[in-house]
Amino acid sequence: MSGPAPVRERLRDRMRARGASFGVTEANLDHGYRALNFRMRGLSGIVPVRSLVVCVILAFATIALGVTSLSMGAYELSPGQVFEALFTLDADSRARLIVFEWRLPRLVFAVCCGIALAVSGAIFQSLTRNPLGSPDIIGFSTGSYTGAIVVMLLLGSARYLDIAAGALIGGAVTAAIVYLLAVRRGTVGSFRLIIMGIGVAALLGSINSMLLLSSDVDSAMLAAVWAAGSLNGLGHEQLWPMVAMLAVLLVLVHLIVPPLRQLELGDDAARALGIRANRVRAAAVIVGVALTALVTAAAGPIAFVALAAPQIARRLVGGTGLVLIPSALIGAFILLGSDVTAQRLGFPVGVVTVIIGGAYLVWLLASEYRRKK
Repeated sequence: MSGPAPVRERLRDRMRARGASFGVTEANLDHGYRALNFRMRGLSGIVPVRSLVVCVILAFATIALGVTSLSMGAYELSPGQVFEALFTLDADSRARLIVFEWRLPRLVFAVCCGIALAVSGAIFQSLTRNPLGSPDIIGFSTGSYTGAIVVMLLLGSARYLDIAAGALIGGAVTAAIVYLLAVRRGTVGSFRLIIMGIGVAALLGSINSMLLLSSDVDSAMLAAVWAAGSLNGLGHEQLWPMVAMLAVLLVLVHLIVPPLRQLELGDDAARALGIRANRVRAAAVIVGVALTALVTAAAGPIAFVALAAPQIARRLVGGTGLVLIPSALIGAFILLGSDVTAQRLGFPVGVVTVIIGGAYLVWLLASEYRRKK
């Protein structure tokens, strides 16, 4: 743009008032880290450079794992054949059938389940302000599992939507019980929430064992195999309802993120800013439980992804509090990598995540102990 500087400034201000985009520039303010400003029509913000680089690397790593997943199986495909089947209309019909009908739904399921678990874990760790505040630690995953096996064993239904409804109701009831037990003088203490959740999870684990032992052998074996957490046998019929529900829940997550970040300052500070702390906390619990129940209904109780993904994301990007997009990418990468490993070893994916997550939990507890010693 040419012309005197005052004229240029007036034109720029007029264009900014109309919501015109000025692209991406380096942030002028010193935030203590390198950051980029972006301005688009009706949207602006600041993106840390480190977070952006981490997200790009994770996205490419997940794509590479996805290609590996699509090439694995009884009929091996090369990466070239996978790309040809995905993007070429006149590709080999057998390769297209294998990729699109058999292997791609499993890949999308792994990515979606990883995103849902990671976002759920980030929400609960933000609410409790504790690294152990994860739905599989504080019992919400166990509650979803209880609701699902009640539908499978007592009601005799194996339909995906019925199991999804049972998992959602079981998780919601468990969350309500834990929340009510953790309330003291109108507030919910993070440590109290975790302790009550662990106790309720132990009780529900006993109930689940009782249900399995009191059922016939075939039904109990089916429920037990499903409880290991597996992506086997999932196809387009289960995929699209899950993707649609996940999209709705992620929109709700986007709406509750700003007040959740205010809650991290403390209830008093949040109320001073006009945030209704208890309502926001209840809404966050409902959305987090729904994300966990969605995964439980589709693939069974997959443990430790919700615990590990948000913490790994915070360490990678050097941030604190809610880091949703890096957490979601880490969750997708972990679960997809676990599924690729599970296919190689012939195990359910839940077994691999328990091994990885158990090792991470031991390391986390040991590091916390050394830091407080």
